Amino acid sequence: MGRIRILPDQVANKIAAGEVVERPASVVKELLENSLDAGATEIRVDVEAGGRRLIRIVDDGCGMLRDDALLAFERHATSKLRDVKDLLSIATLGFRGEALPSIASVSRLLLETRSAEETTGTRIEIAGGKMLRCEEAALGGGTVITVRDLFYNVPARRKFLRTEQTELAHVASLVTHYSLAHPDKTFLLTSAASELLHVTPVATLKERVYQVFGSQVLEDLVEIGEREKQLFIPAPSVPPSEAIAEYRREEAGEQEPVHAFRISGFFSRPQVQKANRNSIFIFVNGRLIRDRLLLHALSSAYHNLMPASAYPFVLLFLESDAEEVDVNVHPSKTEVRFRHGSFVHDFVRDTIRERLMESRPAPSFSPSARAASAEQPAARLPYSEFSQMLENEAPTAVSVMEQPEAALPEFSLRPAAGPVPRLDFSAPPLEVTPGPPPSGKLSRRLDAHGEFPAEAVPAPEVSLSALSDLRPLGQIHESFIIAAGRDGLWIIDQHVAHERILFEQVMKQRAAGRVETQRLLLPLILQLTPEQQIDYARIADELHASGFETEPFGNRTIAVKAAPAAVSAAELDKILYEILEVAEGELRNASLDDLRRGICASIACRAAIKINTRLDAAKMEWLLRALSATDCPMSCPHGRPIALHYSTREVLKAFHRI
Repeated sequence: MGRIRILPDQVANKIAAGEVVERPASVVKELLENSLDAGATEIRVDVEAGGRRLIRIVDDGCGMLRDDALLAFERHATSKLRDVKDLLSIATLGFRGEALPSIASVSRLLLETRSAEETTGTRIEIAGGKMLRCEEAALGGGTVITVRDLFYNVPARRKFLRTEQTELAHVASLVTHYSLAHPDKTFLLTSAASELLHVTPVATLKERVYQVFGSQVLEDLVEIGEREKQLFIPAPSVPPSEAIAEYRREEAGEQEPVHAFRISGFFSRPQVQKANRNSIFIFVNGRLIRDRLLLHALSSAYHNLMPASAYPFVLLFLESDAEEVDVNVHPSKTEVRFRHGSFVHDFVRDTIRERLMESRPAPSFSPSARAASAEQPAARLPYSEFSQMLENEAPTAVSVMEQPEAALPEFSLRPAAGPVPRLDFSAPPLEVTPGPPPSGKLSRRLDAHGEFPAEAVPAPEVSLSALSDLRPLGQIHESFIIAAGRDGLWIIDQHVAHERILFEQVMKQRAAGRVETQRLLLPLILQLTPEQQIDYARIADELHASGFETEPFGNRTIAVKAAPAAVSAAELDKILYEILEVAEGELRNASLDDLRRGICASIACRAAIKINTRLDAAKMEWLLRALSATDCPMSCPHGRPIALHYSTREVLKAFHRI
């Protein structure tokens, strides 16, 4: 007897279930997508014990006929495909025909459904893949699927489930995702009679974001708007014998094939930094996915604006022609493959980055923001004068807003030798050009109790475009500039502000091929490790284009003959080792553009104004004006915030004036 045999359907279904049904949230995903494909406008999800004991999906979709309900539990039975060509243009969320039989093989499942075409409904009960009963029933329109005792007959899978709270969190995250993708539908999620999510139809995505996350999150987001880009595919070359026909087609005005890609959604300011990717929601043609290409595009958009260990909040919707996306690359349909991946990657990256540059959002410096910061430790950032100072000496008890030291360590400053430092208001006030009063000027009208009327308080200014109107008042610890604006108080980190200015200058000089350099009186000799030697050979051309004139000088040794003019001789060896360290670590597998930015960021950081540097009024004013003229004044190349805004409204609230 041969060794090869065909597996029974029961075993095959359990194997398929292992691919499709990973946890209770996987069941919810498959059934939720079926409800959406059925045209449901109201969907209710009930779970118990994190989905282990019970999962119930109730929808008002089109329902199923009796015969279709029976066929739905056969493997690879689907109403969404007719031919292999249909795989090239899938417009539905489900299509593989594996969800229901896979779920039914590892649970006790009850299906209740009725189509509008029939007067009675159908009730089907299955346990462990075996049908127990099929009968007519008096049911309303739509479908109800109840899944009990998930993995009851596969104990090996059941023991790998997480705690009930963890599994419930996955279910809640999934339903939240799909409620964001379909703002025109009602979603209700309950657990043990407790309502976790209930959203009703709204007209816009912005309203749905408000429903789900509240006004605080919405204030921190920037809307992408509707962005579209077309991909022109060159027409295939033709043999010489068809040249005349091709010419006639061109004369007739026939266009080359065109595919349109559209992006919409929201993204957070660089100062909103999450510890993981759980706040990144990506949808492609309405399908929730986890795609490495798009995740890399998002990280590239925030490169030099956010630390590498932090992640933004992103709600991204990408729409394209169905034939441009292959959704049949993963059993659970959570991954896709783009036909023109590079085009999609660059489109997403450039769109997000352009909107970041346009919006120039300013970080708020409110008590609620401080409390939120205190909950999470600060991410480890690259070279910092403040972190170096804090590591070597004890911090002072004086801080900017009495912040906990663990919340923002770079603001826990220590005084120099001498008395406790205080605000320096010795700089003379700047002359302001006469003109109309600013729109945000605070009204002096008071009520009987000396309170400011609500209408007298200007709306907070949230754009860093206001930097050009700031009036510097002085410094904190000769490190932070205090400035007054049209709306409230601003605190600017002079080191990272100058770093951003220099970074963009170096980048523009690098792009134009006109980097200012200085020749050294004597070459600087640097010893390299074997790894650094390899990385040096890889980035030598980039170093030369950035203003470093170097050449090999023996075994694992290089000679530096010239350097960028902004870099002092004392910092030269440090910056070169830092560049090699960056090349060896995070940028080894990065793109050439990321490598260039890393080099320019290191140059700017070392050449920028240091802390504990006194600035007169003219220098502070120049720094603010130059910062306002940069493309991205919200953060330094390493992702640190540059300016913090304490609005007039927040000042008045702190003094209980409103």
